[in-house]
Amino acid sequence: MPVIKSAKKSLRQNKKRKIRNLSYKNKMKSLIKKVRGLVKENKTKEAKKLLPQVYKILDKAAKVGVIKKNTASRKKARTTKLINKEAKKLNSSNK
Repeated sequence: MPVIKSAKKSLRQNKKRKIRNLSYKNKMKSLIKKVRGLVKENKTKEAKKLLPQVYKILDKAAKVGVIKKNTASRKKARTTKLINKEAKKLNSSNK
């Protein structure tokens, strides 16, 4: 345990930040997993409806500093690409 006053404050700040960061990370991971699950089940319309939520949480996490801007951008691009690829595959098989 810290003895110095500034170290005690730093410890308190780190605990608060850890909780905040974990909440963002858990939201990100759960939403992306949900989208991937929907894509696997061939429910691309539902996945597309979740896409704005995914974008929002990724942008917010990048803004707060949980992840970097390019990481958020990459995750958004990959999830969108996955959904579009699956939608295209379903459309071509329905013809």
